[in-house]
Amino acid sequence: MKIIAGLGNPGQKYELTRHNAGFLILDYFAQANNLSFRPGKGDYYYAKGKVRQTEFMLVKPTTYMNNSGLAVLEVIESIPEFNLDDLLVVYDDFQLPLGTIRVRKEGSDGGHNGLESIIYHLNTMDFPRMRVGIGTGEVMKKDDFVDFVLTNFSDEELEKFRTMLPNYNACITDFLTQDIKTLMNRYNRNFLKTEEPPENPAAEVIKEK
Repeated sequence: MKIIAGLGNPGQKYELTRHNAGFLILDYFAQANNLSFRPGKGDYYYAKGKVRQTEFMLVKPTTYMNNSGLAVLEVIESIPEFNLDDLLVVYDDFQLPLGTIRVRKEGSDGGHNGLESIIYHLNTMDFPRMRVGIGTGEVMKKDDFVDFVLTNFSDEELEKFRTMLPNYNACITDFLTQDIKTLMNRYNRNFLKTEEPPENPAAEVIKEK
């Protein structure tokens, strides 16, 4: 069993905020695989599926971003002898430009409160993560980026995010069947900068504001 945990804040108020990139990506992945989320036995929603004989669980914490680790720990403790190499945390990163993916096998929280909570509750930094760029490429002060991540994507940003959904989807799919080095070599780049944006099959996935 592999776990893909997407980070965000529950509720319509936060639905299209930049901080909810992890939720939006898991929603798209679930729809692409004909899956539906349901309430878990803890503070999370989940959906289960299988890709090429690999079983997986999608997890969306309902603890709000800063306590994401509580939900992730609940899920992991429900799976006997779970290996942390089989956990992928998907979350936003304002320090990376929109259209960028960065997969890492381990590392610090980088100032992200949701990841900080997971590291704290799992008591380790040794688990894979998929950082999703939501930034503008400009350096921001702390007060500025706090407001930035909690406001909605602009119309232009939302359209770019939609074009990236198939790439996010492919990265998660490959996590289920490939080793982490393959993911890093294949996906660690800015897709919107290095190639023409792909056709957009995801237009119906995220509703218009």
